[in-house]
Amino acid sequence: MEIFDSSAFIILLMFVLLGSGAWLFSAFLLVSTLGLLFVVDMNPARIGAIMSQVMWRSASSWELSAIPLFILMGELIFHTDIARRLFRGLSPWVERLPGRLLHANVGGCTIFAAISGSSVATAATIGKITIGELDERGYDRDLSLGSLAGAGTFGLMIPPSINMIIYGVIAEVSVAKMFAAGVFPGLLLAVLYSGYIVVRCWFDPSKAPPAKRASWGDRLRGLVDLAPVMLLVFIVLGTIYTGIATPSESAVMGLAATIVLALVGRQLTFAVFVQALMSTVRTSAMILTLMTAASFMSAAMGYMHVPQDVAAAIGSLDISPLQLVLLLAVFYIVLGCFLDGISIMLMSLPIVLPLVTAAGYDPIWFGVFLIVVTELGLITPPIGFNLFVLQGLTRLSLGRLARAAFPFFLLTCLAGAILVAFPELVLWLPRVLF
Repeated sequence: MEIFDSSAFIILLMFVLLGSGAWLFSAFLLVSTLGLLFVVDMNPARIGAIMSQVMWRSASSWELSAIPLFILMGELIFHTDIARRLFRGLSPWVERLPGRLLHANVGGCTIFAAISGSSVATAATIGKITIGELDERGYDRDLSLGSLAGAGTFGLMIPPSINMIIYGVIAEVSVAKMFAAGVFPGLLLAVLYSGYIVVRCWFDPSKAPPAKRASWGDRLRGLVDLAPVMLLVFIVLGTIYTGIATPSESAVMGLAATIVLALVGRQLTFAVFVQALMSTVRTSAMILTLMTAASFMSAAMGYMHVPQDVAAAIGSLDISPLQLVLLLAVFYIVLGCFLDGISIMLMSLPIVLPLVTAAGYDPIWFGVFLIVVTELGLITPPIGFNLFVLQGLTRLSLGRLARAAFPFFLLTCLAGAILVAFPELVLWLPRVLF
């Protein structure tokens, strides 16, 4: 089989399997095995040896140990009142801004993302607290739900992002540098979202009820409510950026601090702990199983010369690096309508990353850009996970929620364009800290 034909066969087989509803784990393994059998004509015994070596090496990576720890930390926070205190603490500080408590959606998701690492957990936790509060106080429902759907995606970008850990392992770049690279882009998204809320409510004050005057006493009490969350943020991120701990070590310290806070607040029961552990095992097993299968697929594609083949095909188009990035952005946005961000990353990086680095882009910058464009998949139907979370909380249709989230979809696209125009927003902090 000709090399180009074999690459087309592999890519087509992958999409056929995905379209058939096959589990991603089995699809990755089947595509890799069939490709090595029929394209490379490799002996089955050798395929088994390669599979076992590659999958074991991937599964035993030390950096991956942070994933279940951060997931468990987020699960425990989900079952305590830490997130509720976060909303209560932010409220008096945003009363004077046009949009008022709508900014608590954005600010709450920004801070919660810095201790959870998961977008779905961020949207679900903050949504449970703010949706009812904002509805009761008369805030515009579409703006409330749209801002929550959009800001819920911050869990992918703002460290400690699980997606960044996965990207760092696959791309063989420092996870700590990836965490640092996500800080300014995450804050950029938060500023764009809050700026949009300010403009909407400035021109249409009916979107938010009249302001309640918050005293400095209220603000000081708000700082007390924010203290546990800020302590966790400092423990998790401060120890990484100061060089005290690695991401995995900071995850251990963050988890220990979360357990202590939950015990002090008398909210950590045996039933809650078991429930959090079971959820952590399910989520971690899903992510790590996909990663090991994807590592085998990456190795198999190398044997089949698929990345080189695709690179040659794109090179023959004679497109500029900027055109390549725009083409990839459209590709990821379309793919995000049908797959989650982790699956997209694991499936595409073996092919895409060599193209991007050959075009002169820094792999750390591309990792952040990739996360920005995969964030869009969380708020686009039919497989927008944040939309499903909000649907479960509100019982509204996906169409209604997608329309509410559409302005924030456009703002995220704008953020991606800004990162393309000003890559130093991504690269400056990792360079300074490391």
